Amino acid sequence: MQSLWNDTEAATFGTDPLGQRVYTSRLLGRNPELVLHGGGNTSVKITEQDYFGDEVELCYVKGSGWDLATLERAGFAPVRMQALLKMAKLPAMTDEDMVLQQRAAMTNPNAPAASIEAILHAILPFKFVDHSHANAIAALTCAADGEARVRELYGKRVLIVPYVMPGFILAKTVADLIAGRDLRQEGIEGLVLLKHGLFTFDDDARRSYERHIEMVTEAEDFLAKRATAPAAGGAAAAPDLMALAKLRRTVSLTRGFPQIARLSQSPAACAYAGLPQIADCATRGPLTPDHSIRTKRVPVVLGEDPAASVQRFAEDYAAYFQRHASGQTQLDPAPRYAVWPGQGIVSFGDTLKDAKIVADLAEATAATVTLAERTGGWQPLDEKDIFDIEYWDLEQAKLRKGPARKVHQGKVALVTGCAAGIGFAIAESLAEQGAQVVGLDIDREIPEIMARIGAVGIVVNLTEDQPVQDAIDFTVREYGGIDIVVSNAGIFPKNDPLDTMAQSDWDRTLMINLTSHQKLMNKVIPFVKQGIDASIIFVGSRNFKAPGPGASAYSCSKAALTQLCRVAALELAPHKVRVNIVHPDAVFDTKLWTPEALQKSAQRYGMTVEEYKTKNLMKVEIRSKDIGNMVAAMASPLFAKVTGAQIPVDGGNDRVI
Repeated sequence: MQSLWNDTEAATFGTDPLGQRVYTSRLLGRNPELVLHGGGNTSVKITEQDYFGDEVELCYVKGSGWDLATLERAGFAPVRMQALLKMAKLPAMTDEDMVLQQRAAMTNPNAPAASIEAILHAILPFKFVDHSHANAIAALTCAADGEARVRELYGKRVLIVPYVMPGFILAKTVADLIAGRDLRQEGIEGLVLLKHGLFTFDDDARRSYERHIEMVTEAEDFLAKRATAPAAGGAAAAPDLMALAKLRRTVSLTRGFPQIARLSQSPAACAYAGLPQIADCATRGPLTPDHSIRTKRVPVVLGEDPAASVQRFAEDYAAYFQRHASGQTQLDPAPRYAVWPGQGIVSFGDTLKDAKIVADLAEATAATVTLAERTGGWQPLDEKDIFDIEYWDLEQAKLRKGPARKVHQGKVALVTGCAAGIGFAIAESLAEQGAQVVGLDIDREIPEIMARIGAVGIVVNLTEDQPVQDAIDFTVREYGGIDIVVSNAGIFPKNDPLDTMAQSDWDRTLMINLTSHQKLMNKVIPFVKQGIDASIIFVGSRNFKAPGPGASAYSCSKAALTQLCRVAALELAPHKVRVNIVHPDAVFDTKLWTPEALQKSAQRYGMTVEEYKTKNLMKVEIRSKDIGNMVAAMASPLFAKVTGAQIPVDGGNDRVI
């Protein structure tokens, strides 16, 4: 591990202590082998003038919810040192009182809540304090002889702290340990918290940070010298996408919400999943106690029947809760990641972001446990200590701060023909309501178009079999399954009467407006059957009931598409998959309707453009977004018991009614 300090870069953060603290905090946060997703904390002690001009000693400590990798000045909580030092002298203190008193001692009430380690940072008599959950420190200390190994490596340069609960208890333990001692004179450079992490400190930001890097590097070197040859692990096999979709469904139902599922087949993930003793070493405990609020204490290790493995995991989790609960309410019993021999590691989350965070933690755990097993054995905290952290209200509060759950959160939607107009509006509405959207279109710009709404776009000619299959496989491989399919792709050929229509126009229209939808259904339905609250929605047209002269190919294709929808509804109802169709009409905010085309059509009816755009019974304009919102609603629980329905969105048409 190398120091990332750069004088030029450091200067851009300012030469003041808080600026330097921000910079070195970010340096720690850049290295995932030190901290991941909110882990670790840092502080700096500064004397400032308050509003009244009086000098006050403050401990600027990382605020709860901030990530070291992106930390800013605003992410630090300025807490009065006097209050923190008084708290450290109390014989006992509840978590609620600690949080309240830290908040009351802040000079800026708008700053984030101070870290639960604020008292510990305050009592360490150095200007800068750095704390991480370094992988190498975990591998070093999560062993039967962890304390002896720390003494052998660091000698008297560190104080060794036995594992205790973070927060007030840890601060009190350290306060007793350092009482009456001069850490500078003794040459103490850090604290090693057994089975937890590392603290370093100094009066200079750079020295405190680089001391952290040096100590972690020493741990890496120590372990490397004692490592045995790596055990033979598994190689990546072709992903079993149907098994992945079934696994995602089981985990989603167990958790009570749709989950994104991410399969990692990285060399590290496959090697870990392929270890002969994986069922044992993967289920001893997490890399660090803090991870348990996101990963639970252990993953599920899948057997021959993944669904049965998840069921056993849920039963074991309930038993684990009963063994240690003392008035808490049990959290859902679903695993947060799975170790899948022969396949890799699968992480689950309410959102793609959540699943990626779990994936990062899982892969870091895999690498560290593998190293620990090669250097003396992996022996993390016992389950009671992990339970106390997992159900610690201060940790659970971090998860409760998230936004309200969206309608389609955790669902995966596949939308065709979405580069513009109605298709884009549908993709946008589903994405706004929380779905992970994959858009398919022949337009070469579809990746950029979908990126604007946080979705993925794939260039696909929907009339070609293999590209469609590849897009479906990509979606399942990336997100675990498919819950919503919106089959929207279509064209409107030029108006020609039957006796002059080119055969090629008829064939092309039927191929795109009908056959491509059938091809999609043929390939996607097996995965949709494994979806959560699964729904297929076709986009039809008013023309299926009210055709116009010169539009035979279009009208016939939409009528046939409606019939395809009805058959699909009959076939899929036993699988609890809903199939419905929406019939838009007179949607003029699309590329097809240029101002010139609108003017020409309005003149043909003897109307102004505005009159033409509202020539329905309700005299309202129908926009693409209206269709998008309707489709999103049709895919939602609002339509949970509706299938085979044909929903017009046309403001009322007398020919249809």
